[in-house]
Parts: sequence; structure tokens; C-alpha cells
Amino acid sequence: MWVLWGILVGLIAGVVSGFFGIGGATILTPILIYVFKMGQHMAQGTSLAALLLPVGLLAFLQYYKAGNSDIKLGLCIAVGLFLGGYFGGMFAQKVNALALRKAFAVYLIIVGIQLFFKK
Repeated sequence: MWVLWGILVGLIAGVVSGFFGIGGATILTPILIYVFKMGQHMAQGTSLAALLLPVGLLAFLQYYKAGNSDIKLGLCIAVGLFLGGYFGGMFAQKVNALALRKAFAVYLIIVGIQLFFKK
């Protein structure tokens, strides 16, 4: 069941990434904090594990050495990101540019407010 949750999170993050053209920091880290109840360091390290090859191999290694990365969950998320990125990119092409920009702005505001007020 845990593997399926990881793939589902990766799929959602991949769709949003493909739709808005953004990466793990604005999508995966908040999901890992709020859904998986991870601390900030663990969430960032796990996000890097998911984005390891294309983005953060060297940064990931630092988090891994410090014990702040769940590699199994990160790999499950990577599977979902791969598939979700395709669908998010496909859907984004069908949305008006102004509507897409406004949706992206609202998304960033919501995430920013949640992170600002989290204790």
C-alpha cells in the first residue's frame, strides 16, 4: 500500500510539474510535509531522491549521508513523476496562457501561506 501512495504522490506532482513547469521544491516538499508528516529536512532529502538523476545527485548525497532521505519512497515518487509529467504537460497545452499563469500564482500563494504558518 505504501508503494502505491508513493506512486500516486509522484503522479500528482508530475502532473502539476508538467502543467506548471515547476519542480520538486514547490510540489513534493509540501506534500511530504503535510501528507507524509515528514520534517523539513527529511522531506527535502526525499524530494531530492525522487529527482536524483535529473536534478540533485550531489545535494541528495549530502542529505543521505546525514540520514535525511527515504530512498524507497523517493523512487516510488519518481515513477509517478515520470508518468504525471507527461500528462501535466499534455493538459497544460490546452489551457489559455493567462488562466495557466493565474492558476500557478494561486498555487504558489496557497503553498507559501501554508508553509509560513506551519508550526
